[in-house]
Amino acid sequence: MVAILNSLIPVFIVIAMGFAMKRYGFPGEAIWEPLDQLNYYVLFPALLTHTLAVADLASFDVWPMAGALAAGLMSMVVLLMVVQRFAPVSGSEFSSIFQGAVRWNSYVALAAIAALYGREGVTLAAVSFAVLVPLANVMSVTVLTRYAQGISPTPMTLLKLLGKNPLILACAAGIFLNVSGIGLPGPLAVTAKIIGDASLTLGLVAVGGGLRIGHVFEAKGTVIYTSALKLILMPAMMMGFCLLFGVTGLPRLVVLICGAVPGATSSYVLARQLGGHMELMASLITGGTILAVITMPLMLWIFGQVA
Repeated sequence: MVAILNSLIPVFIVIAMGFAMKRYGFPGEAIWEPLDQLNYYVLFPALLTHTLAVADLASFDVWPMAGALAAGLMSMVVLLMVVQRFAPVSGSEFSSIFQGAVRWNSYVALAAIAALYGREGVTLAAVSFAVLVPLANVMSVTVLTRYAQGISPTPMTLLKLLGKNPLILACAAGIFLNVSGIGLPGPLAVTAKIIGDASLTLGLVAVGGGLRIGHVFEAKGTVIYTSALKLILMPAMMMGFCLLFGVTGLPRLVVLICGAVPGATSSYVLARQLGGHMELMASLITGGTILAVITMPLMLWIFGQVA
């Protein structure tokens, strides 16, 4: 447990630093949106492309791991739809609960995996992103348009979404470069690594800058409910599918962390664009991130013992 805490506490300290910087106006309000865009469109995609392009994927049987991740996420989707069927809330509120329970914070996941498991862990994390990012985005857009806007998205709408997502494109490029044998030539590999290495620190700082503490207490019951789904039930379900699919060792630990991280800060942006409940979404992101300080080490301690 001490080793887990020693690895995870620095991740949350950097998030807290971002919150303090935003709270006290340093280095200025104007920096935060460009920082998010730089990280989302340039730095993090470079990290994913480089990691997947140069990874020795033959060292791991990634298909059972991919199956456990997909099954865990889709099980949560089904559960949420069943609950909404029998205990409905307003469409905009449900869309925010859905995003809070299904989407995951890739910055926190990658930083935690890198701190705990090093380069091999980061490689498996990038594989996880290739599985979870498309699924989470398609499901979230479908639910937002259906429940918040009252319309059903067309297949073309979803394809355009996937085609514009820089993380999906980066994963696809990295996997293609890897399996084709092209790889990244020396200077390009070094360049992509230099760019990508900046993404984790800036990503965590941006997560902290996006927290809105004042919103949490306005919907504390929904925050606790959604956080329990995301931070406790999701990792438990993913561990169950790991057992079912025979995922062991480091791949199982990576799956566990991907399941245990709080919701994505980008959920707020999507809620704003597609008519979701923005204030509730901000509360769920902030509350989940704060509670993850406790639940992430706890989930790793409980389930990590059987990895």
